[in-house]
Amino acid sequence: MIADARDMTDDVPDVAAEAPEMRADVECADRAEGSDADDAAEGFPGGPRDPSVLTSFADHVAHAVWSGQERPDLKLVSHGRKVTLIGRPVLEIEGLVGATGLSPLIDCSVTIGDPGLISAFVERWHGETSTFHLPVGELTITLDDVSSLLHLPISGALHSFHALSMEEARFLLIELLEVSAEEARAETSLTRGAYVRLKWVRDIYETRCQARQWIVAARAYLLHLVGCTLFANKSATYVHVVHLDAFRDLAQSGGYAWGVAALVHMYDQLDEACRTPTRQLAGYLTLLQCWIYEHFPSVHQCVTDDTYQETSPRASRWLTSKAHMKGITGAPYRARCDGLTVTDVS
Repeated sequence: MIADARDMTDDVPDVAAEAPEMRADVECADRAEGSDADDAAEGFPGGPRDPSVLTSFADHVAHAVWSGQERPDLKLVSHGRKVTLIGRPVLEIEGLVGATGLSPLIDCSVTIGDPGLISAFVERWHGETSTFHLPVGELTITLDDVSSLLHLPISGALHSFHALSMEEARFLLIELLEVSAEEARAETSLTRGAYVRLKWVRDIYETRCQARQWIVAARAYLLHLVGCTLFANKSATYVHVVHLDAFRDLAQSGGYAWGVAALVHMYDQLDEACRTPTRQLAGYLTLLQCWIYEHFPSVHQCVTDDTYQETSPRASRWLTSKAHMKGITGAPYRARCDGLTVTDVS
């Protein structure tokens, strides 16, 4: 072994002798490929230097803000308070609603949104990576967050939603909510699309309860529930009829991965909201706002409910009524996000 070691030393190259050439090569490469002038030409000042990853950065709100074009806080289209208008399901359908896995949504919706807080995080969202780009690195809402915050199922079958024509929407309403053709036509004509008003759905629910048509009543209740939460849209008053198809067979509805659908819809809304022209954000804002509350305690000022039980969804841990949210608007959220350190993230 000693003899072999002596032979090996003869094969070791003289690094010191080659070092000047290596340094020269590196310096040439730096001058050719890594100059500040090239970065400025190819990338964005104050933003990504390599535009091949964040390919849509030119249209991103962060680029506009850096260029001095301030965008006002987003308008949050939230239907959380509308859940209380329909109330808890009547006793006869409570089991049907609970079997779908959606009942946690009844009690954990944020009442008042925080536009400043959410706008500060939307400025840092990038659709190419589906993450928030923060000083501490990239973070995102995960299925584990959905499970702990909302207690929704994150495994199971995936339901395919597709765009409906007005005629297809009317057929679904007639078949699954048992309304007349005239009622279905009148409602879709009023909304001018494959939508129905949330108030109209509440009226159908009450009518079906009075007629003791419990399966149909449960479908109406669930359509209203997902229209106010998981699939909230920017209309503020409508719900898409296509979601009704997920409740055709209520026994099968409990096998869907609702948490996955909620997260996909939230990602889609964030992708749109981070574009410069966008002024509104829809989706289930409870998921986004409570995710920020959970993981960034140094950024927000929300207070927790002392009566919270650990067996409940984490989203119900936060007090978001008008009284508790008072004084939070206008807080320097952007500066707080810029000052985040690793120890600030829970």
